Order: sequence, then C-alpha cells, then structure tokens
Amino acid sequence: MLKFIPDPHGTPVAFQVVEGRSESRVLVVCDHASAAIPASLGDLGVGTAVRSSHVAWDIGAARVAVLLARALGCPAVLAGVSRLVIDCNRQPGDPSSIPPLTCGVRVPGNEAVEEAEADNRARSWFWPYHTEIGDRIAHLWRHGAAPAVVAVHSFTPCITGQMPRPWHVGVLWNRDPRMAAPVLNGLRARGDLVVGDNQPYSGREINYTLDTHAGAAGLPNVSFEIRQDLVSDEAGCARWAAILAEALGDVLADEGLYRAEVY
Repeated sequence: MLKFIPDPHGTPVAFQVVEGRSESRVLVVCDHASAAIPASLGDLGVGTAVRSSHVAWDIGAARVAVLLARALGCPAVLAGVSRLVIDCNRQPGDPSSIPPLTCGVRVPGNEAVEEAEADNRARSWFWPYHTEIGDRIAHLWRHGAAPAVVAVHSFTPCITGQMPRPWHVGVLWNRDPRMAAPVLNGLRARGDLVVGDNQPYSGREINYTLDTHAGAAGLPNVSFEIRQDLVSDEAGCARWAAILAEALGDVLADEGLYRAEVY
C-alpha cells in the first residue's frame, strides 16, 4: 500500500505514481492525496487534529485512486503534499492556492507569504506533480488514441452552519459530457446511491487539473467526489473503487471515446 503521510522528520515527495498496463488508455489523478507538510514549514501554525483532517487533504481519496487505477489497469499520479502547503487543484497565485484561511480554520504559516516563498512552494510541489501528469498523458497519447483522465476527490459530510450533504458521490464535469453523462446514468441506475451532478462542488468552477490537462486538449475526462464518511477505512475505499470501476466500465470500453474533441 502506498503511504501518503510520511515520517514527520522525513521529506515528502512531490508526487507518487501507480504504474499501469502498457496498453492502458486512462490516467487517474488525485490532487489532494496527502496530508504531508515539509519539515521546513513546521506545522504551519495549525494543530495535529487539523493537519490530519479534511482541511489538509481529501480523506480516503488516495486509497480509492490507487485501487481504482489497479482495477482499471491504468497509471495514477497522486500529489505528495497537503493542500495547506499548496493546493494542486488551483492556479498558483489564486488566493486559495496557499490559503491563509480555509474551512474557517486560520493557517498562520500561510499568512503574508512572500513572493519567493510562494514561488518555491510551486516549484517544489505544484509544478513537478503537474509535469508528471502532462508526461503521463503524453506517453499514453503517443502510444495510442487520445487518453481519458479521471480525477478522485472526497468531501465532508457536513459543513458547519449548513445542512448535511445528502450525496454519496458527486460527478463533476465542465463542458465535455462524454464521460460524465453515462457515468451519472450508471450510478443512478444502481438505485442505492444519492448521486450529485456537479455537487457538492461544480466542475465548472473548480476544475484546474482536468481543465488544464484534459479539457484544453479535448481529452475525455470526469471527476468524482466521494463523501468522506464512506471512505474512512479500507473496506469503504475498496467498495468505492469497485463502484467507480463498474460505473466507468462501459464508458471506457467505448472505442469512440478516445478522440480529442474540444467543447
């Protein structure tokens, strides 16, 4: 099993990779796979509980991404540091890229971050992860048709002051419906899931990784948001990896999917 919270005295890597079959035409990505904070940044001024909570990473998403990639026989690229260090699903420079306040939690180590420090975080963690995604897509494309890209995230069951979120899973997408539409239909047809279409977040608003690497190139893509209480242990992660693999099965088996088409 890949580990995404290394020894606190060690140095986290910018990304980790799951290798796939040589004939694969799919890439799985996970932007918020790790809660690791480099030792050079200390604890960013937040407590232990916060550093292991949803504020720091997408609980369960890394394990689901690994298991999904293995089920599909495809490679996966997983970010190696906490989104408190730098959010790999935000454009560098965006106010939420290095958040001084997130989910109502103050992050003192991100307040008044100087330009040089922001650039260093991007060079150390953000860009290597995205370069690896770009390299993997290039490899898949050079050895076959236009590949598909699948992102895995997780969301909290409830945000303070709001109603509990009813969805078990959300399917996020921007302009390209080729994967999202049939996946939504398949998940809803099961009859045992509450499925959100661009819920609890919209892929038309927060979608940096897929927009940059897939949407701009016309590659088919889709993102999943799984409710974190459903993937808080190994059994839950295994169940959801199987659910997503099944939902993607017929979609990925369609030879017509693997073409570049800009929407």
